[in-house]
Amino acid sequence: MQQTTYTIWGTHDSHCRLKLVDFWANENHISHETQGLSKQHLVVRRGKPFKLTLLFFSRSLNPRTERLVLDVSLGHLSESFPVQFSDEQSDPQSWSAKVYPGNIQPQSVTIHICSPVQSAVALYNLVVHIETIQNRRSYAVGTFVLLCNPWLKDDPVYMPLDAQIKEYVKSDYGVVFIGTHLNVRQRPWSFGQYEPGVLEACLKLLQVSPQHLRNKDKDFSLRADPVYLSRVICAMVNCNDDLGILAGKWQGSYKDGINPTEWSGSADILHRWVSSNYSPVRYGQCWVFASVLCTVMRVLGIPSRVVTVFNAAHDGDGNLNIEECYSSTGEKLNLNNNDSIWNFHVWVECWMRRPDLGAGFDGWQVVDPTPQERSAGIFCCGPCPVAAIQQHCLRAPYDTSFVYASIDADVIRMIVRNGLVVERKVDTECVGQLIYTKSIGSDSPENLTQTYKSKNRGQPIATLRHSASSGHQRSSEVTRAGSFFALSFNGKDRYTGYATPQPRQVDYEARGSSSGLDVSLRIDGVPSVGESIVMCVTVKNQSSSPRVLMEHLNAQLKEYNSNPQESFWRARNEVHIQPGEVVLLHHTILPSEYESVLAADDIVNMAVVIKDVMTEERALAMQEFNLRSLKITIEIEGGDSIQIKREHKAQVSFINKLSKTLNGVVLTVEGSGLLQGKQEARMISLQPDMKIEKTVFIMATSPGTKLLMATLSHSNSANMVSRSFHKVSVITA
Repeated sequence: MQQTTYTIWGTHDSHCRLKLVDFWANENHISHETQGLSKQHLVVRRGKPFKLTLLFFSRSLNPRTERLVLDVSLGHLSESFPVQFSDEQSDPQSWSAKVYPGNIQPQSVTIHICSPVQSAVALYNLVVHIETIQNRRSYAVGTFVLLCNPWLKDDPVYMPLDAQIKEYVKSDYGVVFIGTHLNVRQRPWSFGQYEPGVLEACLKLLQVSPQHLRNKDKDFSLRADPVYLSRVICAMVNCNDDLGILAGKWQGSYKDGINPTEWSGSADILHRWVSSNYSPVRYGQCWVFASVLCTVMRVLGIPSRVVTVFNAAHDGDGNLNIEECYSSTGEKLNLNNNDSIWNFHVWVECWMRRPDLGAGFDGWQVVDPTPQERSAGIFCCGPCPVAAIQQHCLRAPYDTSFVYASIDADVIRMIVRNGLVVERKVDTECVGQLIYTKSIGSDSPENLTQTYKSKNRGQPIATLRHSASSGHQRSSEVTRAGSFFALSFNGKDRYTGYATPQPRQVDYEARGSSSGLDVSLRIDGVPSVGESIVMCVTVKNQSSSPRVLMEHLNAQLKEYNSNPQESFWRARNEVHIQPGEVVLLHHTILPSEYESVLAADDIVNMAVVIKDVMTEERALAMQEFNLRSLKITIEIEGGDSIQIKREHKAQVSFINKLSKTLNGVVLTVEGSGLLQGKQEARMISLQPDMKIEKTVFIMATSPGTKLLMATLSHSNSANMVSRSFHKVSVITA
């Protein structure tokens, strides 16, 4: 039970005097589905009654001579309403309080308070007034937190199925899909909404937003709207315009912070942000920004899920064309422009109605906190209706044109030689070809691609018949232009436009063809760290003459969101091919040729250019892939479900399946909410088939889902770091 102090005004002992208030925290939390969100505050959901009991010193309230009036306030905003001692119908648009028959006891009275369904999400102050004809006694009895109510049909975030609410609101565990579409990797994430202090951090996020600091009363009045809330929170997850949570960094050293790959949960990030007096936590990347946003939205009661788009376009100039340039020897060129493709990009979908747009745009909305472009002057993106993207309604607020380009732009690949475009091919399938989120009740992916993609892709783009503007500073008029940013020059094209920063992928076979050559590039299997990378180039001579060809192969390291770096491997071969002949060209990159360059999470851009020596006809094929990391085993004695505040043994081990000895091996184990600090095992050398292991004892102090993380490093290559995550469910005894 939760009790609060009180303040007494007035002096006449003959009147009823309040002694204490029982907030029935446990019962209310169960009724309102808010168990575990806070030990400091009563947490309830809007539009649903919650009860509290007023206990008096000597006698209970006399309804004939005394009246109860409640006052709820947010800053300077307040609303007073009487307590009704009857079953008469209350206005659902206003605050109300009732005392039901039988709830008046000799020294107490139990009240049921109900907020309007369109109430602001906030921490409220509650004052109780006891009034008679002669005077009034006022008692500041405490505070309570009001959240959105996805169980209530009239709430704009109402979600009809309990299984959906369990997954998208109550679950504190998720999976982020990363890598490439050829090798999709799962990265578990602990949203941590039941960790101590997380709800309070989310409320503080709203209190230090620019909107609140600029005009508190206006901010409070707008917080009833999930559209408004999502834009405020989206901007506050990054620190580009405000006192936001995370600073982003995608390259260079992370020594003055934490490498984004080391985060495994939101609670640690939120705790660091609060304890540093709202200084940005260093550092985040897209999946970190998105996962923290998902945590905040779930805490506030807005159904949310993390979504990954593989081959996501960043269309800076808004023309739906992303250009990639290659040299005549297959090296991807870094010509620095505003357009790029990320091998994967992670954002959030939030569930809400859109009364500003109409029922056809209700449901999932894209909200992207990664700071890429400004929207109405601030670094946020959305909420953008997924339905608007699928229907090509690009004027729908907010930022629909930008999100649409992310999943449906065209990629124009060109071979450039001496400033001339000597080969050009348009890929209409690469961008957004795979869109994943975690399935309900399972770690397996749910494919959302068709919820974004229209079957009638070639039809004209529609516009919304609505007066609201997009809010994005770039033009919301987006057309699928045929321009290649090239000018005619001596019968050839001289490249004058922008090249593209990032990756692309098509299928297991990447094909390039011209009138007489058909070329494809295939990577055999999914290469693992420490193993050879094997590939096959297939060339078909579609002409009626024998040909002498020159094959150029090129491999470059790249981050998932940037242009490739210098080539680390090249090959060049002369090929003789007869009319109609198909030639298979096999190539291998040995571990010794890449291990000083590549890490387990890195991505390789592999390209082949086939040139006819006589005609100078060229064909390009390329593929991007990521290396599979080394496997670390984590086992919990007795299973993966553990009891709170009980010690459990965990065994972490790694067997060297490589053909070489690893030197200076370090196996590190850590887990927020399970272990204090990091624990390590070290070996000077680890020969093939030998094992390194570490036993740790874990104990959880709060329920929910936690993650154990194990990291393996060795001195053979500073880059070759592998990580594994293990889900642990903590239950009460």
